[in-house]
Amino acid sequence: MSNTRPDDSGSRMPLSVRLLRGGEEPDPRFTLANERTFLAWIRTSLALLAAGVAVEAFMADFFGPELRKTISVLLLFLALALGSGSFFRWLAVERSMRHSIPLPLPWIAPILAAGGSLVAAAMVVFVIAHPT
Repeated sequence: MSNTRPDDSGSRMPLSVRLLRGGEEPDPRFTLANERTFLAWIRTSLALLAAGVAVEAFMADFFGPELRKTISVLLLFLALALGSGSFFRWLAVERSMRHSIPLPLPWIAPILAAGGSLVAAAMVVFVIAHPT
């Protein structure tokens, strides 16, 4: 006996059918776990967005305009990449589960790691160049 149910594309909206591209309905626990992961990426994206706005709005007394703008733009770009990438990640995982194929690699994780490293490097350079 299979743990998957037949595809219920007849009861789905046309956009859902087109996005999910058929396959068999996965176990709801896996779909909900995928959704929780998506929401965690969105939460991280919102935190990066808030940090980018905060750096630009409140750090004028600490950073020069060039550094402040650089760090803010990096954080905002990371927020944008992570927010949009999280949807495509959710969709790719959902499709993989529906077609019983291996899950795709999370390409947004290295982007987040590289972007976070750039922000940290900019801060290290600032701290070394401007001792208190």
